[in-house]
Amino acid sequence: MEHAHPRKPWPTIRSAAAVDAEVVTRIYIDSWNAGFGELIEQSNRIVTSELVERWRGDLAKSAPHRWWVAEHTGKVVGFVGIGPSRDPVDATLGELNTIAIDPSYWRIGIGKALASLAFRHLVADGYNEAIVWTVKGYERGIAFYEAMGWKRDGGVRDNGRQIRLRRPLSI
Repeated sequence: MEHAHPRKPWPTIRSAAAVDAEVVTRIYIDSWNAGFGELIEQSNRIVTSELVERWRGDLAKSAPHRWWVAEHTGKVVGFVGIGPSRDPVDATLGELNTIAIDPSYWRIGIGKALASLAFRHLVADGYNEAIVWTVKGYERGIAFYEAMGWKRDGGVRDNGRQIRLRRPLSI
């Protein structure tokens, strides 16, 4: 069976910049709605100028915050970000902040490539372990994280609607 988007040419990954804010926001919203929008109250979110500006600010942050985008045939199709943990606030604990792929490019390896790059940078930045938060019941996302070596650690937030996974970063 052929994918709608063949693996070749493989995506190019580059550092994200503030100018990527609009496409990052669209991918964030599309992947949110397709992936787990029905699992939480904020379903069917839409792109707003306020959200684009929030992403513009996030993408412009300097190290230890880092963001990358994946391009496939010249089109941005996914992104990932890392930094120190925000919840709990802990500068010694890394966090996979956000990873999102355009739903039409799911399951061809772009998420794995972005997550692997993020993992390498979390290690290089000196974190001993990292966390990622995801929506409870979002089995596709949880399976992705677990396949990449993340394990549920029992952490919850947002009245139990989000769960935390953790990964040691020793290599």
